[in-house]
Amino acid sequence: MRAAPHAALLRRDAARERLALAGLSVPALLLVGATMILPVGWLFVLSFLDDSGAPSLANYRRLLARPAYARILFATFEISILTTALCIVLGYLLAYALAQLPRRWAALGMLGVLMPFWTSILVRTYAWLVLLQRDGVINVWGMRLGLWHAPLALVYNLPGTLIGLVHIMLPFLVLPAYGAMRAVQRDHLRAAASLGATPVQVFWRVFFPLTLPGVAAGALIVFILCLGSFVTPAVLGGGKVLMAANAVASDVELFFNWGAASALGAVLLVLTFALLFLATRLVRLERLFGSEAP
Repeated sequence: MRAAPHAALLRRDAARERLALAGLSVPALLLVGATMILPVGWLFVLSFLDDSGAPSLANYRRLLARPAYARILFATFEISILTTALCIVLGYLLAYALAQLPRRWAALGMLGVLMPFWTSILVRTYAWLVLLQRDGVINVWGMRLGLWHAPLALVYNLPGTLIGLVHIMLPFLVLPAYGAMRAVQRDHLRAAASLGATPVQVFWRVFFPLTLPGVAAGALIVFILCLGSFVTPAVLGGGKVLMAANAVASDVELFFNWGAASALGAVLLVLTFALLFLATRLVRLERLFGSEAP
């Protein structure tokens, strides 16, 4: 008979604890709502309003009727995927090289990786413009060394845009990949070697799978950031490489059409979430990372 009152007191204390935790989370929830939920919600509301402010699907019909918007969305995802793939290859090699160094030298190497963050993206983009243009440093020295005889088209096109984006996004992949590599227990590698595995087998069967979570996290960050890139495609693309952010800016600044810009942003957001959801379903990340029970 005494157990029932004690159980009621425990439930009451647990309810008070949950209420206190909910109260402590209110400021954070308000901040998230004010900085993320409200702007995104207002974006969706504007996309369903016409020029007079009346509810309408005219903005979405315009997106479907004009093939240019489909090409812009395709180019946005194409550039983002290519940039992410290049960052995975280059970033993994760089992170692996740093992970093999002693911690003191690796810290100096990571300082070099972080140094680009101290400079504005706009400055770095214009630096690449100076290097890649027809009379830039790369073309001048390439012709002087006899590597090619005419200036190469390295800017105002897709390759130039990819070069700038990879340079800007690469640290975002190196940092989590390097952290995952440093977290790998060397005892696991030695145990695999003691069981007869070759160095190549140790890398592919032990080391590489254990570092995949960091690489996946970095790739996701790079992909999401690339979808919203504006400065680098505008400068290095020279108007020939248009991504969704550039089209949104044109709709707002040139045509003052907030509805069309909001509709394009909303479509990009929905497609991004759909692609990420599909990727998690197809790739089965929990199996890839070894966290799912057999």
